[in-house]
Parts: sequence; structure tokens; C-alpha cells
Amino acid sequence: MPGGRLTYQDRRHIATGLAEGLTYTEIAKHLQRPISTITREVTRNGGADGYQADRAHQATEGRARRRKQAPAPAPAPPAATGAPGRDPQAVHALEERLTAAMITTGLPRMTARVLTCLYTTDSGSLTAAELAQRLQVSPASISKAIGELEQHELIRRERDPRRRRDRYVIDPDVWYRAWLVSARQNATIAGLARDGAEILDATTPAGARLQDMSQFFEHVSQSLVQAAEQWRHDFMSRRSTER
Repeated sequence: MPGGRLTYQDRRHIATGLAEGLTYTEIAKHLQRPISTITREVTRNGGADGYQADRAHQATEGRARRRKQAPAPAPAPPAATGAPGRDPQAVHALEERLTAAMITTGLPRMTARVLTCLYTTDSGSLTAAELAQRLQVSPASISKAIGELEQHELIRRERDPRRRRDRYVIDPDVWYRAWLVSARQNATIAGLARDGAEILDATTPAGARLQDMSQFFEHVSQSLVQAAEQWRHDFMSRRSTER
């Protein structure tokens, strides 16, 4: 039925359609299926040139059996609270909400989890091994996430001489640095658009469009820098007063 799982007969229709030179759109229309369903089915079963209905159906049944046999993954344990009196479940819920918010900014899920983990740790610093243990993931996953966070200057690396390993640290001014990174990126785009306007001639529609783009990103870049500098001035003033 449309919207349900593909049947063996559906797969035979797909194979026949491919042999006849039909497009994915035509096959999907004939089977009353989304184009994405047909594309995914063909891609993971040999492609347009190697698709075979029998083999594709057997592979799908095999995957279904393995999913039924595989034990359900255990939920990740709440992270250590780091201080007495904290509700572990409340901390875990907070971490989930922070991670979801980080993801909406464009960070991959694992990168967001690592950043959240560092933020909700009282020390504000952990080793790669500690991150892997707390998040119950592989060292390779941690390494990839760390690389992206360093690229955006959201964390910094420092050497722990006692343990001879790196620690990854959240600084108080982390968002100040990250904000400036964003400002530099916008300034780069502004410069590219400005060059494009000159090449295409700003009096032409395309050139004028790029000129508008350049002015917008230059304005955004300058505003980001001004806002960051104002925050840093206020932040340092508060710190001086508190001391």
C-alpha cells in the first residue's frame, strides 16, 4: 500500500522500470510512492545498473531480522552532577535541552553533546578519555567533535603535565571568541561579494545583487564586533568589581 513498506512485487516493478529506462519519478508515480523511497531503495541495493529485485528483497528482510534480534540500546546514564544536592535526572534533562539548542545553531549532535558536557562540568575541562566515558561513545567520535569545536574556537586545548595528556577547556570568554570568528566569516563573505560586484559591474542586476550582499554582510560583521567588544568591556568591569 502507498506509504507502507515496499513489497517484493514493488521491487520487481522497480527493476522492470529501471530496465526499461524509466526515471525514478516515473517509477515512483507508477507505484504511488515518494521519489525519496525509490531513490533510497535503488541506491542502497546496487544502484540503477545493479539493482535486482530478489537480492534487494532478501537484503531488506535480513536487515529487519537483525533489528529484531539486536538488544535495545541502554539509555545513556545521567552524567555525574559534580556536586552534592543536584538531582541527576534534572541535570540529565538539562543536558538534553542544551544539546538540542546547540544543534539548532548548526552543530552536529555529537559536537553539541561534547560542548554541553564541558559546560555542565564544574571544572569546565575534561580529557578525551573522560568525555568518551561520560558520553559512552568511541574515542574517534570525541576526536572528531573536538576538532570541530577547536575550529570554531569554542574550546581550547591545554596540556596536563601530571597525566601527560590534553585537557579541553571552556573559557569564560568562549562566546566572545566564537562571536569574533563569526564576524570574520561574515567579513570574508562581504569581501568576496564586493569583488564579485566589481567583476560583474555593479550597474548590472547581478553586480548590484552582489553589492547589496556585500553591504549586508559588512554591516553584520561590524555589528558583531561592536557587540562582542561591548560585552567584553562590561564583563571585565564586573570581574574587576567582584574582586
